[in-house]
Amino acid sequence: MQKNYLFYVSTFQFLLLPFFSSPVAAQEHRLELSYTKPAKVWEECLPLGNGRLGMMPDGGVTNENITLNDITLWSGSPQDANNYDAYKYLPQIRGLLAQGKNDEAQAIINKNFICTGAGSGNGSGAKDPFGCYQVLADLNLHFSYGDGQQPVYTHYKRELSLDQAISKTTYTIKGVTYTKEYFCSFGSDISLIRITADRPNQINCSVSLTRSENGESAANSKSVVLTGQLPAGDGKPGMRFMAKVTPVLTGGILSYEHEKLVIKNATSVTFYISAATDFHRPDIAGRIDSLIQSSLRKSYSDERREHIHGYQQLFNRVSLQIGKSPVSNVPTDVRLRNFQKDPDPDATLPVLFYQYGRYLSICSTRVGLLPPNLQGLWANQTQTPWNGDYHLDVNVEMNHWPLEVSNLSELNLPITKLVEGMVPYGEKTAKAYYNSRGWVAHVITNVWGFTEPGEEASWGVTKVGSGWVCNNLWQHYDFTGDQQYLKEIYPVLKGAALFYSDMLVPDKRTGWLVTSPSSSPENTFYLLNGKTASICEGPTIDNQIIRELFGNVITAGNTLRIDSSFCDSLRQKIKQLPPVGRISKDGRLMEWLEEYKETDIHHRHISHLYALYPGTLITTDETPDLAEACRKTLEARGDDGPSWSIVYKQLFWARLHDGNHAYLLLKHLLRLTDRKDMNYGAGGGVYLNLFSAGPPFQIDGNFGETAAIAEMLLQSHAGYIELLPAIPDAWKSSGEVNGLKARDNVTVSFRWENGRITSYRLTSNSKKTVKLKINGSLETVYTTVL
Repeated sequence: MQKNYLFYVSTFQFLLLPFFSSPVAAQEHRLELSYTKPAKVWEECLPLGNGRLGMMPDGGVTNENITLNDITLWSGSPQDANNYDAYKYLPQIRGLLAQGKNDEAQAIINKNFICTGAGSGNGSGAKDPFGCYQVLADLNLHFSYGDGQQPVYTHYKRELSLDQAISKTTYTIKGVTYTKEYFCSFGSDISLIRITADRPNQINCSVSLTRSENGESAANSKSVVLTGQLPAGDGKPGMRFMAKVTPVLTGGILSYEHEKLVIKNATSVTFYISAATDFHRPDIAGRIDSLIQSSLRKSYSDERREHIHGYQQLFNRVSLQIGKSPVSNVPTDVRLRNFQKDPDPDATLPVLFYQYGRYLSICSTRVGLLPPNLQGLWANQTQTPWNGDYHLDVNVEMNHWPLEVSNLSELNLPITKLVEGMVPYGEKTAKAYYNSRGWVAHVITNVWGFTEPGEEASWGVTKVGSGWVCNNLWQHYDFTGDQQYLKEIYPVLKGAALFYSDMLVPDKRTGWLVTSPSSSPENTFYLLNGKTASICEGPTIDNQIIRELFGNVITAGNTLRIDSSFCDSLRQKIKQLPPVGRISKDGRLMEWLEEYKETDIHHRHISHLYALYPGTLITTDETPDLAEACRKTLEARGDDGPSWSIVYKQLFWARLHDGNHAYLLLKHLLRLTDRKDMNYGAGGGVYLNLFSAGPPFQIDGNFGETAAIAEMLLQSHAGYIELLPAIPDAWKSSGEVNGLKARDNVTVSFRWENGRITSYRLTSNSKKTVKLKINGSLETVYTTVL
């Protein structure tokens, strides 16, 4: 194995240290999910995807169901749900808030200041204009093994390789071993399934495509096809879609009956699966046929090799090893159960879960398409939970938190395009509700550009959705330093800042400039009259996001040498904003401008800690008192919650440099559950396939955990790079990471033993001077030029 050497200077010694250059060298453990039974429910199936197409096979022996997805398949259509008279009620609403009559203000908002029409349908908008991300189709394979009896199978294994993005199922019946291999190709942009038997002429099955509604299937001598059209929500037809399956046999006979294909006595079968919608591209059938024909011209082995190569261009950028445990062949469900009870838990399970999050990111989005939604890419219903939409009050942002630090930077570009598309709609909303310039988005959006308030004041009027998602756009610039990208996003950032600058009003008591009306996402408090409300003036998260956004726009303006007068106006506004945080009588960080008592001290949202993460305005170095107030807030909130809330708290604890508490939350997340109810409180965990469970399935917990593990290993938000800032005792023995990213486009690799760094390497495209905190010492070092 080739070695590089790096001179490392410390206060105490001068060492010549070996460093392995291969990004996958440290990954000695197999990155594999494995099971000894077919999946019983969808949440046990293994997810595959290539950023556009998704597939989830259940590994059935007699009947196999494979759920198919296309990231662009949405019902609904563009709509204008703005109430253009809403701004006329602002003086009345603000007056009541200034008098402490928040409940009365909230009543007016519910009547006159929400969206018109059905809005999101309260999270069930599949047949409304808001629409819903939906399942594409189910591919059904029915196998026969000769005698018509229920087969007895042995040596069953179902697995997913994260290294190759390939799933495989094997089992033996009557001395014949059957192998099924599945992948969504990063080469030819189709999905493939190959079924083989180790004896000739043993494969007999029927093939059909079905959908519970809005789809019709038909078969011919070569293929089975499903076509359909979803409702637009306004009485008109909406998005068209199509899926096509073409099998190629070695030996045997292919025929068709009604709506299904029949395969008899084949030795192997390769299914070529393609799909498309008319989202931005009308020629569905032509594109599908072209993709299938292109793939048919290649051998299966070539297609497989191209797929692995394309996928690994992204996945192999980062490797992680913790401890020196041998490669484990224990099934994943057993490992999960053991992790909760074993006093010396499997140190490779967190590595698997970290890389699983990277795998899901790579598989659920790609440049030029849509970002992952609440379901990522994978859905098995026509009415997905909460419409499978983009929630702007933490969830879609969390989906993107691991991308920069985990060296998948370009996968942040789809969210940029989505936000750019929201701007013209958000400009109408800003004018309609606040008579303001710029653009605003509230709590939810979709592929159709929805920016209006939601249909209920208690959650739908939070207005920092646009500011929060601007942080995601900024992070891409902060990590890459790409000034061309900064120039592209500057109008988006400026427009969001212009809106807040326009709509801020003086607080009657303090004189601070605050948002009014607003709310702290989805939370509620008690008033002095004993009633409850959510609507308020100047919640802490608003003050933090607006301060951060104004600062980023000023930095961007200076960098691009534009808009000096506008930037000057923002500097003056920043001076009039409330502080980043204020400390309550009990030592916690205040969530609202007033010291209200929350109705649920364990509420899932912890939005007022935004400045700790993903923001950078609260740090243990610069604002220790506020950091301590954040700690007390987390202690009072508790550790449990939906999966995304658990990992958000883990991220906070990592920023507070408490690795053991962060690790405790990791253990909380890795609890097996089979719950599927709509959960808003305690009880988050993971399903058997490691999908995060709110419940129900929401992918943000997977992505948030990947971000949290990275944050425990590397931080670069406080003006310097810190290695192992929050390492728990359970990981201290030894480890190695290669390929993580720090801000300013620095690639970071290092090794540790007994909790101390033993070697490291910092690389960049040009030589840079950086501050590095290593083993408790802050030093100035130079990067190695790639």
